[in-house]
Amino acid sequence: MYHKTDIHIGRRLRERRVSLGMSQSELADKLGVSFQQVQKYESGANRISGSRLWDICNVLDVPVGYFFEGLEGAATEDAKPLDRQSLELARAVGSIEDENLRSQIVRLVKAFAKAS
Repeated sequence: MYHKTDIHIGRRLRERRVSLGMSQSELADKLGVSFQQVQKYESGANRISGSRLWDICNVLDVPVGYFFEGLEGAATEDAKPLDRQSLELARAVGSIEDENLRSQIVRLVKAFAKAS
């Protein structure tokens, strides 16, 4: 059973990596590990050591605290990370500068989700 803290940190790692448009292989190369290791970090299967977390923060250009934001309200241990499509959608919508258009797209997606 994975620990909820490791799952949360892995989820934040994946969210940040995808938001930067970086592949698991690219991150792995920059960290000097295999892409399978990055997969294990992101799933929470392997814990990230303090020194490795520091390296990840430098590569992803975030403070260490980024990975712990929202931890107190984190979901249960069996929660699954957001899938790639959801993260890509969030990134694409977030890049739209027109706030009105962005709001309309969010409403549209919510309507589709409700209808399905």
